[in-house]
Amino acid sequence: MHAHSLSDWRHDHVFLGEAHDRNERRTWMVVGLTAAMMVAEIAGGMIFGSMALLADGWHMSTHAGALAIAAGAYRYARRHARDPRFAFGTGKLGDLAGFASAIVLAMVSLGIGYESVTRLFQPVAIHYGEATAIAVVGLAVNLLSARLLWDDHHHHQHDHGDDHDHDHDHDHHHHQDHNLRAAYWHVLADALTSILAIAGLLAAWAYGWTWLDPAIGIVGAAVIAHWSWGLIRGSGAVLLDAAPNSALERTIRERLELGHDRIADLHVWRLGPGHHGAIVSLVSDEPESVDAYKARLADVPALSHLTVEVHRCDGAH
Repeated sequence: MHAHSLSDWRHDHVFLGEAHDRNERRTWMVVGLTAAMMVAEIAGGMIFGSMALLADGWHMSTHAGALAIAAGAYRYARRHARDPRFAFGTGKLGDLAGFASAIVLAMVSLGIGYESVTRLFQPVAIHYGEATAIAVVGLAVNLLSARLLWDDHHHHQHDHGDDHDHDHDHDHHHHQDHNLRAAYWHVLADALTSILAIAGLLAAWAYGWTWLDPAIGIVGAAVIAHWSWGLIRGSGAVLLDAAPNSALERTIRERLELGHDRIADLHVWRLGPGHHGAIVSLVSDEPESVDAYKARLADVPALSHLTVEVHRCDGAH
């Protein structure tokens, strides 16, 4: 019989998303695109004397910074995935970066809203031709960036019935990469502001409706704030271990509560995109071994780290 050593019972705590490396590469590409566009807008604003271009360039710098945070988080999580200082790995680092990016996104929306309200009451001269041209180029860059960050698995819509959707939405939510989602919302927010800016600039240029440009800015700020709040709620819930996965909990109960076995205490939490941990306390008047209970859950794909404790309790059934 093979003699087991202590190392045979140890295991890794690597809970990175399945597309971690691909998402990291794509995010760095978008950082490069955004930074290049930022430099072009700031340079264009200085050359053409356009405050609108300068403002948009510095506004884009906040998105470039947030995207750099996202890319850096991917890199750090990958390099420290097996660092013993992290009790359950670095899978949640993306959620932390997503939360930070959501705060930046909220600040961007406040800045756009404040500037728009100010310009509504104190109109400024706009260089329509140059501003529109740069906005069109910016939109193209943002759409390309959004396509790079688009993840079919995380963003697709379901066409099933309502009952099935409820469980499917839970599974979808717990596989989300909040870091990638944050980066995606940043470039989408930029794309939205570019579209609104182009519409407002053209209407103001053609019809003299100078009030339309700041009015559209206020609408854009409200939409971005809404996206930011959704991201703060999603990533914040994961960071606080307050993101329940009812489908996984139900599966654990169905697999373990057989015969006289009953769950006295159950904790399920997210370790990273597509990875969950569970601590189960079982009571039974005819208890089996811990390995037997773990074997019942061995084929549950979302369950990456499992701790089971068993207590004999006569008459527990």
